[in-house]
Formats: sequence, structure tokens, C-alpha cells
Amino acid sequence: MSTAKAEENKKAASTIVEAKVEAKPAPPLPPPKKEEKKKKKEEEEVLEYVFDPVPPNTTPVDTYWIEEPYVRIVIAPIPGKGGQKGYFIDEVTLNKNEKNAFNRIKEILSRELAPPKDMSVDARQHVVEEAKRLMKKYKGVLGSLNEESIKKVEYYIRRDLIGYGPINPIIEDKNIEDISCDGINKPIYVWHKKHESLPSNLRIMDKNYFNDFIIKLAHFAGKHISAAFPIVDAMLPGKHRLAATYGDEVSTFGSTFTIRKFREEPFSIVDLINMGTINPALAAYFWFTLDNRLTIIIIGGTGAGKTSFLNALTNLFKPGLKIVTVEETAELNIPHDNWVQFVTRESYGLGTSKIGEITMFDLVKTSLRYRPDYLIVGEIRGAEAFVMFQAMATGHGGLSTVHAENIEYAIKRMTSPPMNIAESYIPLMNVACLVERVVLPKKAGVPFGRRVRQVWELDPEGNRINIASWNPVEDSFEIDFSRSVHLPNICRKSGMPPDWYVRELQVRESVIRWMMANNITHFRDVARVVTEFHVKRSEVISKLR
Repeated sequence: MSTAKAEENKKAASTIVEAKVEAKPAPPLPPPKKEEKKKKKEEEEVLEYVFDPVPPNTTPVDTYWIEEPYVRIVIAPIPGKGGQKGYFIDEVTLNKNEKNAFNRIKEILSRELAPPKDMSVDARQHVVEEAKRLMKKYKGVLGSLNEESIKKVEYYIRRDLIGYGPINPIIEDKNIEDISCDGINKPIYVWHKKHESLPSNLRIMDKNYFNDFIIKLAHFAGKHISAAFPIVDAMLPGKHRLAATYGDEVSTFGSTFTIRKFREEPFSIVDLINMGTINPALAAYFWFTLDNRLTIIIIGGTGAGKTSFLNALTNLFKPGLKIVTVEETAELNIPHDNWVQFVTRESYGLGTSKIGEITMFDLVKTSLRYRPDYLIVGEIRGAEAFVMFQAMATGHGGLSTVHAENIEYAIKRMTSPPMNIAESYIPLMNVACLVERVVLPKKAGVPFGRRVRQVWELDPEGNRINIASWNPVEDSFEIDFSRSVHLPNICRKSGMPPDWYVRELQVRESVIRWMMANNITHFRDVARVVTEFHVKRSEVISKLR
């Protein structure tokens, strides 16, 4: 190698060394994205839901406890909303130590929760007892909590583990009929018996939490919901009706749900009289017509009280009648032993396949083989209506509801697809009554209520005869049974004089008024008195005298 070439290589090597010495150290590589997200999540707690505080400078309209001293409800005007009332859940909160203890006991319960020795034990009570046992066992692990803090943790265990989480106070509130949430960061709305539709102070903020919450509701109902099957219609424990959607598959604002609360003890016919829905004379009329297997169709809009009224009429059945009910979800509660309850079943198949599906039509058709004295269909809206009217034509009594604003629209629905009832069969609907949610006069003491607005009888030609109507000015009923076509017919079939029904209605009205005077309101107690009237009529009448 030449001297010039060697010097050139030496110079290049020294330049590289100098560059390495003068170069600044490279900056550290950024942490992986997963670690960064995890660190951020640890630094900032995810806000799953929020309860907006009760307005401090406002006068509450209504206040009552759900579980004292942990949660109460405050109905108060919302600031900046022009006087609009809100439904405020005022719930005890956990401090940092209590929250840590609550999270720890949840982890321990998931590992050490023992199954009950006896399957007849109430599952909810068992979880509470197990939580108390484990809290005593791991008292040192949970930290130094006083008795008050332990009670608060127990409340949150009941609320979150065996209850419905943040909406549990609304579920427990007996004044609420409906609960609905329209999406993320939207107030949950409630329908209050006294104050009607109200926005609550509860908003669900986290999308993942909301999706998990919807899955939990579906699992409570024994159903599945996911992105593949994003809609569920089911029944929760306690017979609350659930309709829900999952994620943003079918709903723009994310998951949604509506819960229609079920009354564990249904209204009796005496309850409806005390509430003003009907009066004793009308109740006696329905009692007499049911005894003689007339068909009654209850008409009304959404939330009018059709099902409640239908259930109350079942208190008046004769003892020993064979009753068969057909429903999509089991809502009826009938105080009779000789009762068969049918409920539809969804398909097991995917897509257009309907493997295993049992429809209302199938059940109504099957029910005729049970030879029912009365066939009750929760709501007619499809092909099952045709089969039901066929059953009524062969002498079976019928009870059902139909969704319509008046009798004209009800008949149009029945004679059109998918019901397709022939117009010649419409007179088989012996009695039709319209139930509505109405504005009440001031003297009623409450702004709104439910009333039997009108009662019609249909003669064999299909003519509608109005025999009773509600007077909105006086909040009273105007009744003219002398216009009835079915009451004299019942007298003739019974071999009695044409006006025998007048005396019979008076006797039954007296029995109903006697129950009202003696505060007999429970639906089973009412049914017991009705049974006594049929079995020991003379004794009951002498008791009235």
C-alpha cells in the first residue's frame, strides 16, 4: 500500500472517532403504546357514571327514602331548565379507604364465595351473608373500618353485586313505572306515578362500562346480547320487562335500555275503584258478564293501563273455571288454581331460520285443546287474533287487549293484515272498553290518572251501543244499563225475567262496596270473597244486610 493511501485511511479513521466523541447520546426510545395507556389509566381513574348533585338553593317538591340512611330520592326543579323537575338520587358515597375495602371484598368474594347448602335459600340473602362472613375473616386485609363504614360497604355489595348497580335505587323505588337510557352521557329518564316523565341525575359516562352493564342485564334475564345479536327483549328477575340494544350496532349514541317495571302484587278490582279507574256499578257489570262468558276486549294506547285492568278483571272469575292465558312475557297474575299459563319462545336459529320458535299463534291453537272456559291473550296483534275469534265463535269466553286509540281504529286493525278477522266475526267482541290515561279535574287532587273512558256493547249486527262513559268535568261515570243488549239475553238464557239483571247487579255492587268499606283490597282476598259469594251466596248476602 502506498504512503499516500495509508495517510488517507488514517485521516478518515480519526474523523470517524472524532465524530463519535462529539455526537450527542441518542434519546431514549418511547415506551410501548400499551404501557403508556396502562400508565395513563392508572393515573386517571375512568369515570364510569356520575350522579349530579342535588341543587343546593332549591325547594324540593317531594322527598322520600329508598333505604334509610343510604339512599333517598329528591324531586326538585333543575336549575336553568325553566322549572322542569328532576329525579335526584341522593346516595351515600364511599371514601378512599371504604372504596378500597369494597374492591378487595369483591375480589375475595369472586374467589371464595361458597354455594348455599340448601338450594331453597334466597340467593341474594346468601351473597350478603357470605360477604359479611368474609369481611370478618379478612378484617385485617380490609383495613381499619368502623361500624358505619362496614355498613356502607355492605350497602354497596347489595347494590352492585346482587342488585342493578347505579340504577338499583330506581328499581327499588315503587313509584317508578319505567326506566330508560338513550345512550352515553345522557340522563336516565324515569316515569314517576306522581310526577310523570323526569330526567334523573344519573348519567353513564364510559362506553365499555355501559356495554358490560347491558350484558349484565341480559344475563340477569337469562339471555345473550352481543355485537352479533345486538337486540334483546326479555324479562328480568321480578318480572320487569327489559328491552335493550348493545353498542352502536343499531343505536347511534351507544347502548340503550328500557325497563318496564312489574308490580309484584297486581292491582285488584277494588284498588282500581279506589283509584277512580272504574266505579262499583261498572265493576258489578263486568263481574256479571264474566260469569256468563261474554267476550271482553280492552282497548287503549301505550301505558294506558290495559294489562292492569285485564288482570284486575280476573279477580271476578267464578271458582272452578278453567283459565288459559297466552302471553309473550308472563305479566298476568291470576288468583286461581285451575290456570294454565303459556309463554312464547324465541327461535334458536340464526338469520332467517326459525328453528324452535313457538309463536302466539301456536299457543292459542294449542290452548283450545285444553278446553278453557276463558281464553286470555295478553295482546292480540297478529295471526293469533284469528284463532282467538274462532274460539269465541265456538262458545269459549275471551279476554284480551288491543293497542288502539279508539274502537274504530281497533276494528280497522282487527280486520286488516296481519290479524285478518272477518267483519262478520267482529260482533263476537261482546263488550269493548276504552282505557286511557287522562288529565283529571283539580278536585281529584292529582293531575293525571287512568280511567275507563267508554264501554260499548256490540249487537249481532255489529252496531256499537255506548252503555257507560266517563265525565271529565266531574270525574264521574254516566251509566245506562237499560241500553244493554247482552244483559236481557243473559236473563233469557238463565230462564229469568228480562229485568232480573237489575237486581243481580245491585247485589254484586253491594258486595263490592262491602269489600271497599272493610278495606279488602289484596287481589287474593278479593278473589276469596268472590268465591264465597258463589259458594255461600245466602250467607254473604245476609252478612251484607
